[in-house]
Amino acid sequence: MQKAAPSRVTETVTAPRRVSVLGATGSVGRSTLELIGLADRPHTVVAVTANRNAKRLAELAVAHGAETAVLADPAHYRELRDYLSGTGIEAAAGSEALVEAASRPADWVMAAIMGAAGLRPTWAAVQQGTRVALANKECLVSAGSLFMQAIGERGTTLLPVDSEHSAAFQALDGSRPENIEQIILTASGGPFRTWDMNQLRSATPEQALNHPNWSMGDKITIDSATLMNKGLELIEAYHLFPVEPHQLDVVVHPQSMVHCLVQYRDGSALAQLSSPDMRTPIAYSLSWPERMPTSVERLNLAQISRLDFEPPDNDRFPALELARQALEQGTAACTVLNGANEVAVEAFLARNIGFLEITRLVAHALQGAEQAGLLVEPGDIDEVLVLDAAARQLARGLLNEYGHSST
Repeated sequence: MQKAAPSRVTETVTAPRRVSVLGATGSVGRSTLELIGLADRPHTVVAVTANRNAKRLAELAVAHGAETAVLADPAHYRELRDYLSGTGIEAAAGSEALVEAASRPADWVMAAIMGAAGLRPTWAAVQQGTRVALANKECLVSAGSLFMQAIGERGTTLLPVDSEHSAAFQALDGSRPENIEQIILTASGGPFRTWDMNQLRSATPEQALNHPNWSMGDKITIDSATLMNKGLELIEAYHLFPVEPHQLDVVVHPQSMVHCLVQYRDGSALAQLSSPDMRTPIAYSLSWPERMPTSVERLNLAQISRLDFEPPDNDRFPALELARQALEQGTAACTVLNGANEVAVEAFLARNIGFLEITRLVAHALQGAEQAGLLVEPGDIDEVLVLDAAARQLARGLLNEYGHSST
């Protein structure tokens, strides 16, 4: 895959700024708006969006004085309109309205819409050529080459929000590519880090959702339990940073205090540490290249007393190696990997498949896509979405073969 160099600028941000939050009702969106409300620099909230939670979106829009509020699901438009009646805040709904909201002139856009649904809105935000804080994995996993090319052409600054990628961004700090030996992402290991195969076979959704360190949405929490989340992050890191796949590695770090290490060719390694709180990377993306104060708990290394590291177990958690293989195959395989994984996670949460079947289903979907000749590199976002839909259909068909109802 041909890579476009990530864009980076060094000018100081001037106040005030116009900002939009795509995916405002999720954990990242809510934390973003909280930080915007506490920031010393004044901000104008242009647009806030959500999937279908009209009441919560309206509350956030009013609290932050947003110019417009948009739901992805048009079935809840009237509800949103009624909640916003008399506020002067524009209400809209539907996929086209979502893209229009992302296209509204803004200096900084938080892209936090989960899943493939975030592709078009984030693409629209990138076209502005300003700053996009990326919390949506699927954009780079399913369409990384296309996004990075567009970012380079439009002069957009992409600021990673995942804690691991934000950490790498900080540790690299503009380093020359030839000086970078390796980027090492850390993984907590999830709730099943010490479980054996017999225990994993009977793991329940409730157990998988009980993450030891992070408070996240259901889908990403299950991905953390399978280590698929870390596999998706490897694919993201490949597109974000000037490295090849063999220069990317993962180490399990149960305390989730060290978020990434960058190994340099002189033998030194730079690590970024912070408490496991998404407000830290969100704040960095919001204030970059400066830093803003937050109430995040400070690290007390003497109290923590130890930091543990261990290699990932690919036998118990094969998702990580599966993601590596998809990265080597190309963008189309990564698109299939992502779409099939979303279907598999939904099926597990609905108790239609077991925990170990999540990764097996994704592997079978990749095999089926290759046999069907689907692994053709997409040329634009439309082709990515077509392939994504095909991957989901293939995965649902496999669910039926497993003897379970599809999700």
